[in-house]
Order: sequence, then C-alpha cells, then structure tokens
Amino acid sequence: MTQSPDVHGIGPIPPDSGMKLIPTGGDGLFRTGEAGVQAICVTGDRKVEFIGYQDHTLAWVRSAMGHPALYPLLPASVEPPVEAVLMDLDGTSVRSEPFWVWIIQSTIAELIGDEAFELEDADEPHVSGHSVSEHLQYCIAKYCPDRSVEDARTIYFRITAREMKAILEGGGRADAFVPAPGLKEFLLALKRRGIRIALVTSGLHEKAWPEIVAAFRTMDLGDPLDFYDAIVTAGWAIRPGQAGTLGELQAKPHPWLYAEAARVGLGIDPSRRSRCVGIEDSGAGVCAIRLAGFAAIGIEGGNIPRAGVSPLLHAMKPSLMDVLELL
Repeated sequence: MTQSPDVHGIGPIPPDSGMKLIPTGGDGLFRTGEAGVQAICVTGDRKVEFIGYQDHTLAWVRSAMGHPALYPLLPASVEPPVEAVLMDLDGTSVRSEPFWVWIIQSTIAELIGDEAFELEDADEPHVSGHSVSEHLQYCIAKYCPDRSVEDARTIYFRITAREMKAILEGGGRADAFVPAPGLKEFLLALKRRGIRIALVTSGLHEKAWPEIVAAFRTMDLGDPLDFYDAIVTAGWAIRPGQAGTLGELQAKPHPWLYAEAARVGLGIDPSRRSRCVGIEDSGAGVCAIRLAGFAAIGIEGGNIPRAGVSPLLHAMKPSLMDVLELL
C-alpha cells in the first residue's frame, strides 16, 4: 500500500508509527472492505484495534483475561485555556515502573522457585501500563503455563504488602518512588493558573497510595488529598477475606478511570471535553485518555513509541514543564 488511509478520529497511520493496518479485527467480527469498514489498525502492543468507518471509529480493547470491550473513539481537540488536567501516576508523575516490574519479576521467581529469574527486555511492554492480572497472565503464559493467575496474585500481593508497609514507615527501597523531573514546579504552575488537577492510575489503591505519599513527602507539598482536586485509583483487589472493587478488568486502556476522574471527580461535562487534557507516558494510558474523549499529551521516557500509539497523540513533549505551553 503506497498511502495509508485516514482513520476517522485518528488521521493517517504513518508506516513508522508502530500502529499497523490489519485485514480483520475484533476477533474476526470486523473485516476491511465489508459492512462499511474502511480500515482496521492495531496498536504496536496489540492491545487496542481501531475499526474505521467513513464517519466514525470503534475501538476494540482486547483482554488477556477474556473480556474484550468495544468503545466509540471520539475526535479529540484542545481549546485553550485548559480548565483541567488529568495526570497519570506511574512514569508521568512518579518514576516507579522499575520497582513494579521488580515486583512482577520477584513474583514469577517465587512462583517457579528460581531466585535468579529475570524478565527479558522483550517483556517490558507487557508488564507495565496494564492491570496486575494482565501482567501476571502474560508472564505465566510465557514462563510457567502450568501455574494460575490466582497462584501468582497471592504471591504478588504478599510481596507488595510487605514493601508498601516498609515504604509508608519510611523504609523500604529508597529508589522505589521518585517524583518525575519538574513535577513539583508543574503542579504549582497549574495551581497558579487555576487549572484543576486529577491524578489517575490503574494501580490498585494499596499500591498507588504509598507512591503518592512518598512523592509528596519528597516534594514537601503536604497532604495529596488536599492538593489534588480528584484522585482515582483502580480500587481494592479481590482477595479471600476482603471485599474488592472493579479494579482489574476496567483498567487502562479502558476509559473508565479517566472518565470517572473527569466527569465525577472534576465535574467536566462531555460538552466541555476540549477544555480538559490528559498526560501519559504509556500506550495503555494514551488509549484510555482518547477513549474517555480527551486529547492526550505524551511524555517521553515511557513506552509510547514501542506501544505504537503515537497517531493518537495531540502532542509529544520531553517533560512536564514543556506541556505548559499547550495549556
């Protein structure tokens, strides 16, 4: 194909973007050239497929847990002055991804009984940016297919609880949660402009809260609950003896965390969605922002290029402070 077709709500798909055109999508439900489908493309990490028609596009969000979903993709734009900013936690606000990948690695090491086990570089897109269960499902399929996600989750949350307790008590790994460069200056600049701020994470609350507390302790910004206008996490894990919330199957790239933060947390009516932007460093997060109806601004340093979602971005910036010029 000499020229990439435009996909409604996305635009052209450059050959070097990482996003690929495919003949069929939605587990075979959609085919290019049939029933009005003009083009189908998939992100580089193959998490989301976009089924393009002449006047609309549908997004098929795949699921390692067996529960795919279909969403409309709305065109997104930015109309300054921006009223609200939706910010990702891991990678965008706090540099914590190596720590959580280490937790996944430690879980699989214990699961297979090999203390020397290490994840491969090729595993990185599959063990960050998605839900805990999807990360573990990927590793189990690759390294120990005879074990179950439930086995892995038991180990994962035991290790996590130990490490989080240590960090909240002022100990643990000193390099676990480090504020992203310029985070304090960026947050204070938003406050001075009267821009509301929501923090949004796919991380379960028991994982996310110590990150936020540790970062705010480092920045000397006081209580995060007083600073942010809204904080939305993926809730609580379902475990024996504990009630859970819907935190695994609705995580990014599904739109619900960002949609909840904007509509319920900040009161942003869908008619004003162009006055709100989302900031992310992960492919799953970019998809979640766009499916929630908002323009996505990417921050360098995450897996956006490898995830193949660049065509979905309003802009890509080197750092948080560079985002201010867009607001």
